[in-house]
Amino acid sequence: MSTSTNTVPSVLWSRLSEFIAEKMGLYFPPARWADLRRGIESMAKEFNFSDPTACIDWLLKGPLSKAQILALAGHLTVGETYFFREKRTFEVLADSVLPELIRLRRSRGRRALRLWSAACCTGEEPYSLAILLHQLIPDLADWNVTIMATDINGKFLRKAVAGVYGEWSFRESPPGFRERYFHHAGNGQYEIAPGIKKLVTFAQVNLVEDFYPTLATDTNAMDVIFCRNVLMYFTPAQAARAVHNLRCALIEEGWLAVSPCEASQTLFSRFAPASFPGAILYQKREGKGQIAPPLTPPVWNEAAPVAMLAPEMPVFEMPPAEEPSQPITPPNPLAVATTLYQQGRYAEAVETLLNSMATRDAPNLKAFSLLARALANQGELAGALNWCDRWVAADKLDASGHYLRAVVLQELGDRNQSRRSLQRATYLRPDLVLAHFALGNLARADGRSDEADKHFANALGLLRDCQPNDVLPESDGLTAGRLIEIISSITAVGTSP
Repeated sequence: MSTSTNTVPSVLWSRLSEFIAEKMGLYFPPARWADLRRGIESMAKEFNFSDPTACIDWLLKGPLSKAQILALAGHLTVGETYFFREKRTFEVLADSVLPELIRLRRSRGRRALRLWSAACCTGEEPYSLAILLHQLIPDLADWNVTIMATDINGKFLRKAVAGVYGEWSFRESPPGFRERYFHHAGNGQYEIAPGIKKLVTFAQVNLVEDFYPTLATDTNAMDVIFCRNVLMYFTPAQAARAVHNLRCALIEEGWLAVSPCEASQTLFSRFAPASFPGAILYQKREGKGQIAPPLTPPVWNEAAPVAMLAPEMPVFEMPPAEEPSQPITPPNPLAVATTLYQQGRYAEAVETLLNSMATRDAPNLKAFSLLARALANQGELAGALNWCDRWVAADKLDASGHYLRAVVLQELGDRNQSRRSLQRATYLRPDLVLAHFALGNLARADGRSDEADKHFANALGLLRDCQPNDVLPESDGLTAGRLIEIISSITAVGTSP
């Protein structure tokens, strides 16, 4: 088949590379067309095409489903990684970043950490993070630790979930590392210890097309995000968009780690760079750059006329009687706060809402919801729970309040109360898809696979009544079609190869 790929005209490779850049952000200029050819050969073989040209024609004619796009990504991405790859970054994390985070959380009485391996490949990176936390926190069992690991490649994720690795994955591991954290699985393979494996949650995420951060997929309020050796494969526009979203997913003063070859003053201009010997990390700091030039605050009544200047007074004539001026409607605080929230300016959104609510007597449930979300995205979970409680107290029959309360409780590590709030939400509103999805995730995290399957089936049944592009209530932009794919990938990813 490699011979036949040479007969594909250059114009077709060019069109295909543009298509892949648009759909996945992966950048294949002519210098990388050899990699593209190898991926298409593999794709054509899996989908039983007679030659690569037929496969390319099929891809370009589209439209492709998300599942087909993810399958294509599986043939175009490279799974080259190993434990503690780019060791200096992990040393900085172990010596400087994590000890300070741990100290601060202990001093504030909230033992919780959230980390995200945003391009986790076959799992060595997130498991390395889990092992590092195990070494740094003696009472780790008393902490609420989230290590989210995502990748676009389903095959990689299935291997990551299995947690079984060969000698090549340990090529830079310190002495005794494999013996302490793995057990021999035969045939030169080693399986990671259950206590480490359970710290990591895997999910399929497309960093280019998927919406994040969002509470619905647990991609918010991260302390540390690793996104290494993936941005360099994106187009400049797609890389900038991904970095923007990753910044929004971090709490204030959270850390972003990228590969040294991806360090860029332009791409990370809205971060504060922190230089260490042999490594550069980027920190999100208040006032460091703007997400975008501030948008003009939306005016609640855009049809209100603007007062005109009075004409010059004629000589020797009395001026005409002035018509009373019509005041311009001031910006609506909730609309302004919503704009700020969508830009990732959560602290400003909270301030805007709190200032406006100080002058109001009646509760505003939409403001309660936005306050809870903005605070949760900053990692201020106690404050977020307070506003959820006020929401539920103001309207006990609003299922959305119970759902959001459940999500915050889950991030706080209180799974039992979270489950009760979700059950209340589905009782009040049986068609609240995200509540069924959240119940499934809770059951899966607790190892109750049969119960999880039941909740996911309920969610899928409701999603079939939606259009693929319908944005789901309480989702921050997640569509029905994408949630169907997420639920399908959970089953696939959760199955070892």
